[in-house]
Amino acid sequence: MTTRTIFVPGRIELFGKHVDYGGGPSLTCAIGEGITAEVTPTNRPLLTVEDAATGRSARVALRRDSRSSGAHGGTYIATVARRLARDFAPLKVGVRVRSRSTLPRSSGLSSSSAFVTMLVIAVAEANRLQERRMWRDHLGTPLALAEYCGSVEMGAPFGPFPGERGVGTRGGAQDHVAILCNEDDTVGAFRYLPAECVGRARFPRHWSIVVAVSGVRATKTGAARDDYNRASDLVRSLLQSWNQAMHRADQSLASALRSSPDAPERMLALARHLPDAPRQLARIEQFRRETEVIVPGALDAIARADGAALGRLAVESQQRAEVALLNQVPETMFLARSAMASGAHGASAFGAGFGGAVWAIVDAAASTAVIGRWRAAYAAAFPARAGKAEFIVQRPGPGVAWP
Repeated sequence: MTTRTIFVPGRIELFGKHVDYGGGPSLTCAIGEGITAEVTPTNRPLLTVEDAATGRSARVALRRDSRSSGAHGGTYIATVARRLARDFAPLKVGVRVRSRSTLPRSSGLSSSSAFVTMLVIAVAEANRLQERRMWRDHLGTPLALAEYCGSVEMGAPFGPFPGERGVGTRGGAQDHVAILCNEDDTVGAFRYLPAECVGRARFPRHWSIVVAVSGVRATKTGAARDDYNRASDLVRSLLQSWNQAMHRADQSLASALRSSPDAPERMLALARHLPDAPRQLARIEQFRRETEVIVPGALDAIARADGAALGRLAVESQQRAEVALLNQVPETMFLARSAMASGAHGASAFGAGFGGAVWAIVDAAASTAVIGRWRAAYAAAFPARAGKAEFIVQRPGPGVAWP
């Protein structure tokens, strides 16, 4: 049987912090680091995944009742196996996957979403799912496939496919869209729920992106997942409360809400009448500024190679994350500030938060010097983290290339 090689990149969220699950736009790019997988069809309907670097492996049946083996991402593997076996039964061809990843784990570079996307593609390729009408009708574009991969990870419904037990946090499939739909040397602005591309900009040739991995793991399981989901649920709860308010007798509030032209303004009006109003207002203002000002402004700044404008937007985005999202740790806050002090045009933490990494956009010719100053400052401030920190130079790369 023919073995195929698939490369699934990681991604960087440049702007648009925690807005995808509210339908807002974010600015992302795929990167050169990612998962390279050798995919071989097999005669038995099993999904076998081996880590080429460690030799660890896991195997689950491609069945509706598959269970995790508990080894080498077994929970993720079983989640994909169950969902595809249900949505595209019968799956008669098994898959052996031998993969190698260059993505630092739990760093905010979407290693888990890349892993899920790789598994979905591997099973689909082996079983020729793209030739089935159900696939063509509902997953026939990269955007639709990305949203489906997101629904698999989150356990959410998609199109005609009902929800299922998932493994990830509740979001708008931003990571999967970035991984599948971005273009080489380009940053993409995407809106979510449903996903659509709303703009692209060529990344300047004389700029580079430096990613500083803090050494604080940004996990999305257990308590960390609960923290993330509370942050995402806040926007959803405000929208739900607004809908309920329209049916209450408080006509003055209803009138104020109806008079607002867009969702962020309606949510701001509502938030003033809810408990913990200062926190709610800060969160909705963060959502409004990211979606209406920061993301479109950053797209324009990158298109014009305007480092000063990019820096101002990055500072605001980072500050609002610290004050409104409350998902930053001392290490990421320090890295964002010290990057700009070291010579970056702009810098900000990204991903789910509660650890992870910080991006910095720098002049390519000065990247070595900037990294040297940045690394030294971080080591002096957080010596216990310095040994686990990584500084990686990147440029925007293409998304998954898959026929």
